[in-house]
Amino acid sequence: MAYLNENYLKLQAGYLFPEVARRVREFCEANPAAARQLIRCGIGDVTEPLPRAAIDAMKGAVEELGHRETFRGYGPENGYEFLRSAIAQHDYRDRNIDIADDEIFVSDGSKCDCGYVLDILGDQNKIAVPDPVYPVYVDTNVMAGRSGPAGKDGSYEGILYLPCTAENGFVPDPPAEHADLVYLCFPNNPTGAVASHKQLSRWVEYAREHEALLLFDAAYEAYISEPDVPHSIFGIPEARECAIELRSFSKNGGFTGVRCGFTVMPKSVLARTENGRRLPLHPLWQRRWSTKSNSVSYPVQRGAEALYSPEGRKQCRMLIEHYMGNAKILRGAAANAGLAVFGGVNAPYIWVKTPNSLTSWQMFDRMLRELNVVITPGAGFGAQGEGYIRISAFNSRENAEEVARRLQKL
Repeated sequence: MAYLNENYLKLQAGYLFPEVARRVREFCEANPAAARQLIRCGIGDVTEPLPRAAIDAMKGAVEELGHRETFRGYGPENGYEFLRSAIAQHDYRDRNIDIADDEIFVSDGSKCDCGYVLDILGDQNKIAVPDPVYPVYVDTNVMAGRSGPAGKDGSYEGILYLPCTAENGFVPDPPAEHADLVYLCFPNNPTGAVASHKQLSRWVEYAREHEALLLFDAAYEAYISEPDVPHSIFGIPEARECAIELRSFSKNGGFTGVRCGFTVMPKSVLARTENGRRLPLHPLWQRRWSTKSNSVSYPVQRGAEALYSPEGRKQCRMLIEHYMGNAKILRGAAANAGLAVFGGVNAPYIWVKTPNSLTSWQMFDRMLRELNVVITPGAGFGAQGEGYIRISAFNSRENAEEVARRLQKL
């Protein structure tokens, strides 16, 4: 009999969002009338149609595959040059950030890359994660054997947690302790917080001092509205020596069901071997992709490329404005209901303090039962998320306005 990976047995009862789905399903089965008016503001999934520019580009690409003269088989493992060039130019070089085309690696989403990057990093690395934060960072490290067992509060031995609280604006300070790999996510999921240039500079200084690697998740970069907020960790020039950046087309282009994202792996990022040699990660990442992947389909990459066209950029901006309009409505309604509210300015998430000392899951149950609204309990994002909930602005305007009306009943 084959042996299983026992690291999976360390994981908590279930990944956060399947657990939310299970509770919602049980509620709907027991309350069919309430189920008919249920509004989901939990998972951060988009609701609006794809940009027309992407649709037309994908249709054209599929048509190409229907003719021998324009048919394509296997593509480059790290993505077609036309997309990598568009990404490097529009997202980086146009912002005076020096990123080469071949430092872009196209994938089927940043969630996947969070786990894939562990393939090229050693088991002995000390991991640091913000708390609360996107649970994939922690769970993938647990699965890979980079933690001890879970404690009563859900935190894992061997992982350094960086508290994000209202007092520090939900932006953690670099710790006094050493870490080898630090996960940062800004604009943040779930709190909606952003980090200033000064705050990110401190993290880059920490990484250089400790010879640490920053894994920077910028999946919500397109939602930044304040002009002085950095859109990339590489806005700090020294970050090219110590950071990897993850991005996605899921939220700016509505690609959650289409699947496309990318990783920026600078050639100047180094890591250490057991015998003390310092080697670049770029060739290892290239080898990982050439061995384990054939990248993303040609039609999807053409669709992603179209998002950078003048019309595509305009249509993406309209999507973002729609969701951020929802965020403004939901943020205002929660505040008018007497709740302490954070986020919703540079990110499509509203981070809300639960009233009357309710736990996150108690608030989840109350909103499900009394308002027929699904939110996400903050405790699912880490111990520091207890006592908060996350409300997603990914919805129709009609649903956002209805949730706002229901919130007044709290």
